Amino acid sequence: MSSIFARLIPPTLGRDLPASFVVFLVAMPLCMGIAIASGVPAERGLITGVIGGIVVGFLAGSPLQVSGPAAGLAVIVFEFVREHGIDALGPVLVAAGAIQLLAGALRVGGWFRAISPAVVHGMLAGIGILIVLAQIHVLTDALPKANGLDNLVAIPAAFFNFVSGPNGNRPGAVIVGIVTIVAMIGWERIRPVKLKLLPGALVGVLAGTLVADLGAMAVKRVEVPENILSAVALPASGDWSRLTEPAMIIMALTLAVVASAESLLSAAAVDRMHDGPRTQYNRELGAQGVGNILCGLAGGLPMTGVIVRSSANVQAGAASRASTILHGSWILAFLLVLPMVLKLVPTAALAGILVVTGWRLVSPAHAFHLHERYGLATAAIWLATMVMVVATDLLTGVLTGLVLSLLQVIPHFVRGPLKIEGGAAKTVQGGTIEAVPELRLSGSATFLQLPHLNEALERTPEGTPVRLAAENLRHVDHTCLEMLREWATRRAKTGARVEIVGGGASGLHHSLAAVAHAAPKD
Repeated sequence: MSSIFARLIPPTLGRDLPASFVVFLVAMPLCMGIAIASGVPAERGLITGVIGGIVVGFLAGSPLQVSGPAAGLAVIVFEFVREHGIDALGPVLVAAGAIQLLAGALRVGGWFRAISPAVVHGMLAGIGILIVLAQIHVLTDALPKANGLDNLVAIPAAFFNFVSGPNGNRPGAVIVGIVTIVAMIGWERIRPVKLKLLPGALVGVLAGTLVADLGAMAVKRVEVPENILSAVALPASGDWSRLTEPAMIIMALTLAVVASAESLLSAAAVDRMHDGPRTQYNRELGAQGVGNILCGLAGGLPMTGVIVRSSANVQAGAASRASTILHGSWILAFLLVLPMVLKLVPTAALAGILVVTGWRLVSPAHAFHLHERYGLATAAIWLATMVMVVATDLLTGVLTGLVLSLLQVIPHFVRGPLKIEGGAAKTVQGGTIEAVPELRLSGSATFLQLPHLNEALERTPEGTPVRLAAENLRHVDHTCLEMLREWATRRAKTGARVEIVGGGASGLHHSLAAVAHAAPKD
């Protein structure tokens, strides 16, 4: 009996319980805001938050990653719901989840990590711009337009209507939105150490709601049902037949690929934040698939692993998956006991949160980082992906970035793909000769061989020095180099030394040496 009790209540509960409350406070406004930005009722985002916490948290291959509705998918869902109706979303989401589940079973999770960071961050930057452009209209209690360019063109008219239009709600809504943004950013900059875990998004929503209530402003409020269980509804039989339509198939594939890439890249980022178990990428991919299938059946939104909530989880001291599971339980309990509280929240306050979130997705600093570290061509891929996402659609933007990434590496790949040979090398440490594991790299390391390189690196013994012999390595693209940096940084936390030899002939020694600097020297 005691062993069963110990398994049900982990020894880390003292750390996981308070962390789960922090994540719950971060997740609530984001789940509602992302749902509204997706053009669906707020409770659909909360349903996804519950499933992402309880179900995916239990199955996840990344124990400290938090899953839920993602701002990065809001634009895709908004356009799909506008064109095909909200009832078509459920079956498409089930199909996307099934694709993820199959991909995890076929062990292709590592390939999603091979997507160029320039493409991923360019995609997120484009989505961030689209979110900001759409939420500017929600800040005036108006509805966003069909696409990003229409939203951009309509901003002057929205401003004119705010200043001189007949709609009496808009000045109040804009004030609420501005107060929310100022309170969120201001709190994050000046909050005292003792309250560092109180999330800025929650403070912003509370400030916006308080201003709306004290000022008796006639602004739009969040609408949620009295009974959250009434919002859970299986797709109708007629909706399933639409899965044969080309638009539905394309949407399912788009959701599966984008959600998988965002989840696994988020998991890789979470791994850099803690010293606990590493992500099992195929298991994580399968867990995301199960979660999206359940979201489709229950009437939720698409889910991914989300970096903001995940980083809050790690920073709050979470030590196991119990924190993620508990945060989903708190969302469910809140919806069952206090749904009327959510009706006090102005939609303009949630729009303010998403304006800040969208701008942070744009992250112009990342473009300068790519240019400084990897050159103009890589930064151009980021820019081209971003522009095409905003000007056309997400799928076209991502495909553009992938094609440009492929064109960038094909000349190097043709001259000779990456070859990896294992062995041992003798080195002198402290006056004694010792044998250390060695990986001899030759040819060109590009994202096309990233899973192979990652597998070889992960097979090296933990806690021991490793030598990378790169005398015959002619080229390393930024995708592989970023992965090398992450691997070396992780080994540094265990006290292991990484020695880089060679690479000078091709001008790579400086870049590879920067990887070695992440590890301690004797």
